[in-house]
Amino acid sequence: MSRIGKLPVPVPAGVDVTIDGQVVGVKGPKGTLSHTVAAPITVEKGQDDEGRGVLDVKRPDDSRDNKALHGLSRTLINNMVLGVTEGYEKKLEIVGVGYRVLSKGPTKLEFQLGYSHSIVFDAPEGITFTTDGPTKLGVVGIDKQLVGEVAANIRKLRKPEPYKGKGVRYAGENIRRKVGKAGK
Repeated sequence: MSRIGKLPVPVPAGVDVTIDGQVVGVKGPKGTLSHTVAAPITVEKGQDDEGRGVLDVKRPDDSRDNKALHGLSRTLINNMVLGVTEGYEKKLEIVGVGYRVLSKGPTKLEFQLGYSHSIVFDAPEGITFTTDGPTKLGVVGIDKQLVGEVAANIRKLRKPEPYKGKGVRYAGENIRRKVGKAGK
């Protein structure tokens, strides 16, 4: 039984939700997102006890596939509502001598990561970058999946290596370190 899927999605004031068949659109102060819900799952508008708007995600039966889609659909819709109200941010940090990032505007970064050339990274539509010094940066947007994907692509430019820990990592990420070769 999906415990997540049963929970109603709260819709805060200032957020407009449109349901057109299987397509759920969410419009808020930060932007607009839409998602096509998988076939057997339905989404209905409703109100809670205090009269605030909520979205109820329902499934037709208790088959294994429908139970899995139930929780997934509810979480994706909740992420859209949170995205258009608060937005998402992933923070990254760069570790290494001479490794740094330089902001070339809100949607362009230039990296020096120990290669013979600098790397220019352009943001896809809907993503902006924030830099906090030469070794800290943030990926900001309203689409949780896109923010995570862009952050992973930046990390992929120079993954943290296990001996010295040099590279691009998520803020607070723990890198497992290896012991170097034993000297005589």
